[in-house]
Amino acid sequence: MIKLIATDIDGTLLNEGQDNINPEIFEVILKLKEQGIMFTAASGRQYVSMRQLFKPVEQEMIFISENGANVVCRGYEMSFIELNQRNAEDLIHYIRKQPGCYLTVSAGRTMFVEDKDPEFLEILQKSYHNDLTLVDDVLAQNITPIKISIFKKDGVPDIAEKVIAEWSDRFNTVIAGELWIDFMDYEADKGNALKKIQKVMNIRKEETMAFGDNHNDIGMMKSAGESYAVANAQPEVLKAAKHIADTNVNNGVLKVMKKLLV
Repeated sequence: MIKLIATDIDGTLLNEGQDNINPEIFEVILKLKEQGIMFTAASGRQYVSMRQLFKPVEQEMIFISENGANVVCRGYEMSFIELNQRNAEDLIHYIRKQPGCYLTVSAGRTMFVEDKDPEFLEILQKSYHNDLTLVDDVLAQNITPIKISIFKKDGVPDIAEKVIAEWSDRFNTVIAGELWIDFMDYEADKGNALKKIQKVMNIRKEETMAFGDNHNDIGMMKSAGESYAVANAQPEVLKAAKHIADTNVNNGVLKVMKKLLV
């Protein structure tokens, strides 16, 4: 019997960077909770952004944010995994030098950015609903980063292999969507976050269902007995999944969740 559902957002529930979630999912989340099934959203998005997206049910679910670096339930922080400060500084200097790349630094409740490009800022605020702090020099701020990201408007596939090769010895470095590469501590992973939730709630892997579409979802899917890739997922994710759900635009996750209703 399934007791825990975890799903990615961008590319799995929604198109990348969108907020037009099917409102039917809120009713399904509540009905599943009445049956003893807890719902978890897992994303590279910050907690503030995710909470806004799921506002009608934010007190009835668990949030795995920042690709597993921050786990929150009803405002209680179950996990907050910091980056090594020296490595973070080196990475920030590196990203600043990469053509076409924008730097974001997440510190839990806000995201620090240095670039004043109006289109970039609009994407972060209007599409992702991030809480932003615009600064001239993020290194001059007294912050504790938990995730650093590269955002690239025309997509990251052309740089991903090179970047991952350069930084995977110091960070958990993952492609987090068409436009993002995320850097976290090695412990910060959606799969590890899901395992923490399972331990706290005394839920077994076999009682867990997970959905994903991209490389940063594979760890989470491996932590679930019933793993689903949406049909639009990356080839590696399709291969790793036990089942295939319909595409994100066809409400694949919602369709599978509704089958659990009794």
